[in-house]
Amino acid sequence: MTSRAPDLPIVERAAAHADRTAIVARDGRFTYRELLAASHAVATALLEGKNDLGEARVAYLVPPSFHWVATQWGIWRAGGVAVPLAVSHPPPELEYAIVDSGALAVVAHPELAERVEPIARRHGTRLLVWPAAPDHAAGTLPSVATERRAQIFYTSGTTGKPKGAVLTHANLAAQVQSLVAAWEWSAEDCVLGVLPLHHVHGVVNVLTCALWSGATCELMPRFDAGEAWRRLMAGGVTLFMAVPTIYARLIAAWERAAPEDQARMSDACGGLRLMVSGSAALPVGVLDQWRDISGHTLLERYGMTEIGMALSNPVRGPRTAGHVGTPLPGVEVRLVDDGGREVAPGTPGEIEVRGPMVFREYLGQPEATRQAFHDGWFRTGDMAVVEPGGYRILGRKSVDIIKTGGYKVSALEIEEVLREHPDVQECAVVGVDDPEWGERVCVALVPRAGCRIETDRIQQWSRERLAAYKVPSRFLIVNELPRNPLGKVLKPNLVARFRETGSGKRGNVM
Repeated sequence: MTSRAPDLPIVERAAAHADRTAIVARDGRFTYRELLAASHAVATALLEGKNDLGEARVAYLVPPSFHWVATQWGIWRAGGVAVPLAVSHPPPELEYAIVDSGALAVVAHPELAERVEPIARRHGTRLLVWPAAPDHAAGTLPSVATERRAQIFYTSGTTGKPKGAVLTHANLAAQVQSLVAAWEWSAEDCVLGVLPLHHVHGVVNVLTCALWSGATCELMPRFDAGEAWRRLMAGGVTLFMAVPTIYARLIAAWERAAPEDQARMSDACGGLRLMVSGSAALPVGVLDQWRDISGHTLLERYGMTEIGMALSNPVRGPRTAGHVGTPLPGVEVRLVDDGGREVAPGTPGEIEVRGPMVFREYLGQPEATRQAFHDGWFRTGDMAVVEPGGYRILGRKSVDIIKTGGYKVSALEIEEVLREHPDVQECAVVGVDDPEWGERVCVALVPRAGCRIETDRIQQWSRERLAAYKVPSRFLIVNELPRNPLGKVLKPNLVARFRETGSGKRGNVM
């Protein structure tokens, strides 16, 4: 007979909802009781007889499914730190996260194990293939304090390579409790999860909020506009959260449908109580079109990996287009000038955030962590102004951060990869405004002497080394990059040139 240690709050809450449905996915329908049993087995397998993983990192490559959730919870319950890997990422990016996190082990779904097996073997990392791994008798699990590290999300920054943002169990609980209160989650809710599970939007805002509340989360293996519409029309979904790109694709699918189907699709949206957009600026045109189709004025909010969500429009009350509302419960927000002084109302400034939801550190990067804070406030790098409709986001302070399709991408990281191509002498990556993607990843390339750059081949080469959303979709082949007298590339000039050349894949030589 095993003894029972105190559980993490989310686990304790799950026990109170034992027979309710927690997860619906391609692998079936599962209750909270089944989630607790499966995660206990995963934890036992990871512990291998040890008392506690002691915050050792465990990476996992599992598609959106019950298995994904049981793996995350199993890592937590064993005292480990969960490092979700993106199923869309190529091997070099998977290897970077596994190595940079110092993962003790990698858990992989059988369908994906061959993608990480060579990496694990190369670095001497233990590999467990789920669902084979949980075939262990459930044993005693450690007591895990909420102050301990829980999750690492990799986020692009201005230094090139992604940084591992470390969140504690207390950070996650603060983020979730704030959203549950503000967005009025309850056990009667059912949310359709269409977002990837290596990003705070899908993991925290959708999945963890649902499970904290005793609600049901239905996970699609990947977003497909037709499948999403079919599920919405089937009824029973009460919440939907997505990025502007997804709403644009849902609108396009609606426009392609026959008039009678359009009516059914629009009627289905009436059964939802809340629809949320975030991770990128929502074009006013998309907001207006979606309201015409669905009857919903999308709730815009603002957040980022390091802080969770900080600002939100209200569930009840007016929502102003182009604005992201006011601070969420428990979150302090201020705007400051370049000297760190708080600005007067109506004056643009950098957003700084403080509160229990702010992340603990960048893994293994104490200097980057120190620079990320100012007098205890996290420096977001985003500019905003407070207006009657709430905070309005003005953009990034750094031209080297691109927000595309809901992802934050480092231009410097992409440049580092492209410079390795044998035909490329120099390059500069920029983001250019785009109605579907928010910003489109664009690159100006200088060929090596005697070489001819073929953009199709560059794209294919990039796909083998970068996540799909980081691969440039527009190109300029140039003789030299525009620079200032100190040699710094004038990226605003390149943005202007891309705008001049229109939407073609390849621009003129300049």
